[in-house]
Amino acid sequence: MAISPSSAGAGRTSASNAVAGAAGGVVSVLLGQPFVRLQTSNSSNVFRIVSDIFKNEGPLAFYKGALLPFVGVGAAVSIQFSVFHAARQALERLKIKDSLTPEQRLSNFDHYLAGGAAGVANSIISGPVEHVRIRLQMQPSDTRRLYSGPSDCISKISAKAGIQGLFKGQGVAVLREFQAYGCYFVAFEASMKKMAEVGGKTREGLSTWEIAPCGALAGIAFWVGSYPLDVVKTKLQNDGFGPDRRYKNAWAVAAQTWKTGRFPAFWRGLGPTLLRTVLSSSGTFVV
Repeated sequence: MAISPSSAGAGRTSASNAVAGAAGGVVSVLLGQPFVRLQTSNSSNVFRIVSDIFKNEGPLAFYKGALLPFVGVGAAVSIQFSVFHAARQALERLKIKDSLTPEQRLSNFDHYLAGGAAGVANSIISGPVEHVRIRLQMQPSDTRRLYSGPSDCISKISAKAGIQGLFKGQGVAVLREFQAYGCYFVAFEASMKKMAEVGGKTREGLSTWEIAPCGALAGIAFWVGSYPLDVVKTKLQNDGFGPDRRYKNAWAVAAQTWKTGRFPAFWRGLGPTLLRTVLSSSGTFVV
Protein backbone atom coordinates (compact mmCIF):
# COMPACT_ATOMS: atom_id res chain seq x y z
CA MET A 1 0.00 0.00 0.00
CA ALA A 2 1.88 3.04 -1.16
CA ILE A 3 0.21 5.67 0.95
CA SER A 4 2.38 8.76 0.54
CA PRO A 5 2.22 11.22 3.42
CA SER A 6 3.17 14.81 2.93
CA SER A 7 6.14 16.20 4.76
CA ALA A 8 6.33 19.30 6.90
CA GLY A 9 8.35 22.24 5.80
CA ALA A 10 6.41 22.70 2.58
CA GLY A 11 4.52 25.66 3.94
CA ARG A 12 1.42 23.70 4.95
CA THR A 13 -0.39 23.17 8.21
CA SER A 14 -0.56 19.78 9.89
CA ALA A 15 -4.21 19.50 8.91
CA SER A 16 -3.60 20.26 5.23
CA ASN A 17 -0.66 17.85 5.15
CA ALA A 18 -2.89 15.12 6.54
CA VAL A 19 -5.64 15.86 4.01
CA ALA A 20 -3.13 15.89 1.14
CA GLY A 21 -1.60 12.65 2.34
CA ALA A 22 -5.00 11.00 2.64
CA ALA A 23 -5.94 12.18 -0.85
CA GLY A 24 -2.68 10.81 -2.20
CA GLY A 25 -3.34 7.53 -0.43
CA VAL A 26 -6.77 7.20 -2.02
CA VAL A 27 -5.31 7.96 -5.45
CA SER A 28 -2.55 5.42 -4.81
CA VAL A 29 -5.07 2.70 -3.97
CA LEU A 30 -7.14 3.53 -7.06
CA LEU A 31 -4.13 3.38 -9.34
CA GLY A 32 -2.21 0.63 -7.59
CA GLN A 33 -4.87 -1.99 -6.90
CA PRO A 34 -4.85 -3.48 -10.43
CA PHE A 35 -1.12 -4.26 -10.25
CA VAL A 36 -1.15 -6.81 -7.41
CA ARG A 37 -1.50 -9.77 -9.75
CA LEU A 38 1.53 -8.75 -11.77
CA GLN A 39 3.72 -9.57 -8.77
CA THR A 40 2.32 -13.06 -8.22
CA SER A 41 2.04 -14.13 -11.86
CA ASN A 42 4.76 -16.29 -13.40
CA SER A 43 4.29 -14.48 -16.71
CA SER A 44 6.35 -11.43 -17.65
CA ASN A 45 3.85 -10.32 -20.30
CA VAL A 46 1.99 -7.49 -18.58
CA PHE A 47 -0.45 -6.95 -21.43
CA ARG A 48 -1.35 -10.64 -21.54
CA ILE A 49 -2.04 -10.74 -17.80
CA VAL A 50 -4.24 -7.64 -17.94
CA SER A 51 -6.04 -8.89 -21.04
CA ASP A 52 -6.77 -12.30 -19.50
CA ILE A 53 -8.12 -10.80 -16.27
CA PHE A 54 -10.30 -8.34 -18.17
CA LYS A 55 -11.60 -11.03 -20.52
CA ASN A 56 -12.25 -13.74 -17.90
CA GLU A 57 -13.31 -11.70 -14.86
CA GLY A 58 -14.32 -8.26 -16.07
CA PRO A 59 -12.97 -4.77 -15.23
CA LEU A 60 -14.15 -4.79 -11.60
CA ALA A 61 -11.83 -7.73 -10.91
CA PHE A 62 -8.94 -5.26 -10.84
CA TYR A 63 -10.45 -3.62 -7.75
CA LYS A 64 -11.31 -6.64 -5.66
CA GLY A 65 -10.25 -5.99 -2.08
CA ALA A 66 -9.90 -2.23 -2.50
CA LEU A 67 -12.48 -1.29 0.15
CA LEU A 68 -10.30 -2.11 3.16
CA PRO A 69 -7.31 0.00 1.99
CA PHE A 70 -9.69 2.94 1.48
CA VAL A 71 -10.93 2.56 5.06
CA GLY A 72 -7.43 2.30 6.50
CA VAL A 73 -5.79 5.05 4.48
CA GLY A 74 -6.63 7.86 6.90
CA ALA A 75 -5.29 6.02 9.95
CA ALA A 76 -2.17 4.96 8.05
CA VAL A 77 -1.37 8.50 6.90
CA SER A 78 -1.90 9.83 10.42
CA ILE A 79 0.52 7.26 11.84
CA GLN A 80 3.16 7.88 9.16
CA PHE A 81 2.95 11.65 9.54
CA SER A 82 3.03 11.64 13.35
CA VAL A 83 5.82 9.09 13.79
CA PHE A 84 8.06 10.58 11.11
CA HIS A 85 7.95 14.03 12.63
CA ALA A 86 8.30 12.71 16.19
CA ALA A 87 11.35 10.70 15.14
CA ARG A 88 12.82 13.64 13.24
CA GLN A 89 12.36 15.96 16.20
CA ALA A 90 13.99 13.40 18.50
CA LEU A 91 17.00 13.18 16.18
CA GLU A 92 17.19 16.97 16.00
CA ARG A 93 17.27 17.15 19.80
CA LEU A 94 20.08 14.62 19.92
CA LYS A 95 22.10 16.59 17.40
CA ILE A 96 21.55 19.84 19.26
CA LYS A 97 22.67 18.17 22.47
CA ASP A 98 25.72 16.51 20.96
CA SER A 99 26.99 19.17 18.59
CA LEU A 100 25.72 22.30 20.33
CA THR A 101 24.66 23.68 16.93
CA PRO A 102 20.86 24.03 16.83
CA GLU A 103 21.01 25.13 13.21
CA GLN A 104 22.58 21.89 12.03
CA ARG A 105 20.38 20.06 9.55
CA LEU A 106 19.64 16.38 9.79
CA SER A 107 21.59 14.14 7.43
CA ASN A 108 20.04 11.98 4.74
CA PHE A 109 20.63 8.95 6.94
CA ASP A 110 18.73 10.64 9.77
CA HIS A 111 15.75 11.16 7.47
CA TYR A 112 16.02 7.55 6.34
CA LEU A 113 15.87 6.37 9.96
CA ALA A 114 12.93 8.65 10.77
CA GLY A 115 11.09 7.45 7.67
CA GLY A 116 11.89 3.85 8.58
CA ALA A 117 10.43 4.39 12.05
CA ALA A 118 7.25 5.74 10.43
CA GLY A 119 7.12 2.65 8.22
CA VAL A 120 7.48 0.25 11.15
CA ALA A 121 4.65 2.00 13.00
CA ASN A 122 2.55 2.01 9.84
CA SER A 123 3.04 -1.76 9.40
CA ILE A 124 0.76 -2.41 12.38
CA ILE A 125 -2.12 -1.37 10.14
CA SER A 126 -0.73 -1.95 6.66
CA GLY A 127 0.36 -5.54 7.36
CA PRO A 128 -3.07 -7.08 8.07
CA VAL A 129 -4.87 -4.65 5.72
CA GLU A 130 -2.67 -5.67 2.80
CA HIS A 131 -2.98 -9.33 3.76
CA VAL A 132 -6.77 -9.17 3.46
CA ARG A 133 -6.60 -7.00 0.33
CA ILE A 134 -4.27 -9.45 -1.41
CA ARG A 135 -6.47 -12.46 -0.62
CA LEU A 136 -9.54 -10.68 -1.94
CA GLN A 137 -7.68 -9.52 -5.03
CA MET A 138 -6.25 -12.94 -5.84
CA GLN A 139 -9.37 -15.06 -5.36
CA PRO A 140 -11.36 -16.18 -8.44
CA SER A 141 -14.43 -14.18 -9.42
CA ASP A 142 -16.58 -17.21 -10.27
CA THR A 143 -18.18 -19.90 -8.08
CA ARG A 144 -14.76 -20.73 -6.62
CA ARG A 145 -14.80 -17.43 -4.77
CA LEU A 146 -13.66 -17.89 -1.16
CA TYR A 147 -14.66 -14.61 0.48
CA SER A 148 -17.70 -12.40 0.05
CA GLY A 149 -15.87 -9.31 1.28
CA PRO A 150 -13.33 -7.94 3.79
CA SER A 151 -15.28 -8.89 6.94
CA ASP A 152 -15.87 -12.43 5.65
CA CYS A 153 -12.17 -12.73 4.78
CA ILE A 154 -11.12 -11.56 8.24
CA SER A 155 -13.58 -13.95 9.86
CA LYS A 156 -12.38 -16.96 7.87
CA ILE A 157 -8.70 -16.19 8.41
CA SER A 158 -9.30 -15.82 12.15
CA ALA A 159 -11.28 -19.07 12.28
CA LYS A 160 -8.50 -20.95 10.52
CA ALA A 161 -5.40 -19.40 12.08
CA GLY A 162 -6.57 -17.18 14.92
CA ILE A 163 -6.09 -13.44 15.16
CA GLN A 164 -2.38 -13.93 14.53
CA GLY A 165 -3.31 -15.28 11.11
CA LEU A 166 -4.20 -11.74 10.05
CA PHE A 167 -0.55 -10.84 10.60
CA LYS A 168 0.75 -13.50 8.22
CA GLY A 169 3.98 -12.29 6.63
CA GLN A 170 4.28 -9.49 9.19
CA GLY A 171 8.04 -9.91 9.55
CA VAL A 172 8.75 -9.15 5.91
CA ALA A 173 5.98 -6.52 5.97
CA VAL A 174 7.88 -4.63 8.69
CA LEU A 175 11.12 -4.84 6.69
CA ARG A 176 9.35 -3.66 3.57
CA GLU A 177 7.72 -0.71 5.32
CA PHE A 178 10.98 0.34 7.00
CA GLN A 179 12.88 0.29 3.72
CA ALA A 180 10.07 1.80 1.65
CA TYR A 181 9.37 4.76 3.90
CA GLY A 182 13.03 5.26 4.70
CA CYS A 183 13.68 5.63 0.97
CA TYR A 184 10.54 7.71 0.54
CA PHE A 185 11.36 10.34 3.14
CA VAL A 186 15.08 10.61 2.43
CA ALA A 187 14.33 11.12 -1.28
CA PHE A 188 11.67 13.73 -0.55
CA GLU A 189 13.71 15.68 1.99
CA ALA A 190 16.88 15.60 -0.15
CA SER A 191 15.05 16.71 -3.31
CA MET A 192 13.24 19.47 -1.43
CA LYS A 193 16.56 20.74 -0.09
CA LYS A 194 18.13 20.70 -3.55
CA MET A 195 15.08 22.35 -5.14
CA ALA A 196 15.28 25.19 -2.60
CA GLU A 197 19.03 25.60 -3.15
CA VAL A 198 18.72 25.69 -6.95
CA GLY A 199 15.89 28.23 -6.81
CA GLY A 200 17.54 30.33 -4.12
CA LYS A 201 14.47 29.93 -1.91
CA THR A 202 13.52 28.59 1.46
CA ARG A 203 11.55 25.35 1.64
CA GLU A 204 8.50 27.34 2.67
CA GLY A 205 8.91 29.49 -0.45
CA LEU A 206 8.67 26.58 -2.90
CA SER A 207 5.57 26.54 -5.07
CA THR A 208 3.22 23.58 -5.40
CA TRP A 209 4.65 22.79 -8.84
CA GLU A 210 8.16 22.73 -7.41
CA ILE A 211 7.09 20.40 -4.62
CA ALA A 212 5.22 17.98 -6.93
CA PRO A 213 8.32 16.55 -8.67
CA CYS A 214 9.91 16.00 -5.25
CA GLY A 215 6.86 13.92 -4.36
CA ALA A 216 7.13 12.00 -7.63
CA LEU A 217 10.80 11.24 -6.98
CA ALA A 218 9.95 10.11 -3.46
CA GLY A 219 7.32 7.73 -4.84
CA ILE A 220 9.85 6.24 -7.24
CA ALA A 221 12.37 5.80 -4.42
CA PHE A 222 9.64 4.14 -2.33
CA TRP A 223 9.14 1.37 -4.89
CA VAL A 224 12.64 0.99 -6.32
CA GLY A 225 13.98 0.65 -2.79
CA SER A 226 11.43 -1.91 -1.61
CA TYR A 227 9.90 -3.71 -4.59
CA PRO A 228 11.65 -7.10 -4.17
CA LEU A 229 10.55 -7.16 -0.53
CA ASP A 230 7.01 -6.31 -1.62
CA VAL A 231 6.98 -9.19 -4.11
CA VAL A 232 8.05 -11.62 -1.38
CA LYS A 233 5.50 -10.18 1.04
CA THR A 234 2.66 -10.44 -1.49
CA LYS A 235 3.39 -14.09 -2.27
CA LEU A 236 3.76 -14.99 1.40
CA GLN A 237 0.51 -13.28 2.38
CA ASN A 238 -1.34 -15.01 -0.45
CA ASP A 239 -0.09 -18.43 0.72
CA GLY A 240 -2.31 -20.98 2.49
CA PHE A 241 -2.40 -21.97 6.14
CA GLY A 242 -1.39 -25.25 7.81
CA PRO A 243 -1.31 -28.17 5.36
CA ASP A 244 -2.22 -25.81 2.52
CA ARG A 245 0.91 -23.74 3.08
CA ARG A 246 3.29 -23.66 0.12
CA TYR A 247 6.07 -21.59 1.65
CA LYS A 248 7.74 -22.22 4.99
CA ASN A 249 8.92 -18.64 5.37
CA ALA A 250 9.96 -15.51 3.44
CA TRP A 251 13.29 -17.06 2.52
CA ALA A 252 11.47 -19.96 0.84
CA VAL A 253 9.43 -17.43 -1.16
CA ALA A 254 12.59 -15.63 -2.25
CA ALA A 255 14.23 -18.93 -3.27
CA GLN A 256 11.19 -20.02 -5.29
CA THR A 257 10.93 -16.61 -6.97
CA TRP A 258 14.60 -16.76 -7.94
CA LYS A 259 14.19 -20.29 -9.27
CA THR A 260 11.26 -19.39 -11.52
CA GLY A 261 12.55 -16.13 -12.95
CA ARG A 262 15.92 -15.20 -11.49
CA PHE A 263 16.56 -11.50 -10.82
CA PRO A 264 13.81 -10.11 -13.11
CA ALA A 265 11.16 -12.07 -11.18
CA PHE A 266 11.64 -9.77 -8.19
CA TRP A 267 10.86 -6.72 -10.33
CA ARG A 268 7.87 -7.98 -12.32
CA GLY A 269 5.26 -5.23 -12.64
CA LEU A 270 7.64 -2.47 -11.51
CA GLY A 271 7.24 -0.41 -14.70
CA PRO A 272 3.47 0.10 -14.42
CA THR A 273 3.87 0.60 -10.67
CA LEU A 274 6.35 3.43 -11.19
CA LEU A 275 4.08 5.03 -13.78
CA ARG A 276 1.13 5.19 -11.43
CA THR A 277 3.25 6.16 -8.42
CA VAL A 278 4.62 9.22 -10.27
CA LEU A 279 1.03 10.34 -10.75
CA SER A 280 -0.18 9.52 -7.24
CA SER A 281 2.89 10.77 -5.34
CA SER A 282 3.14 14.03 -7.22
CA GLY A 283 -0.64 14.39 -6.90
CA THR A 284 -0.30 14.14 -3.14
CA PHE A 285 1.62 17.42 -3.08
CA VAL A 286 -0.53 19.18 -5.69
CA VAL A 287 -3.69 18.62 -3.61
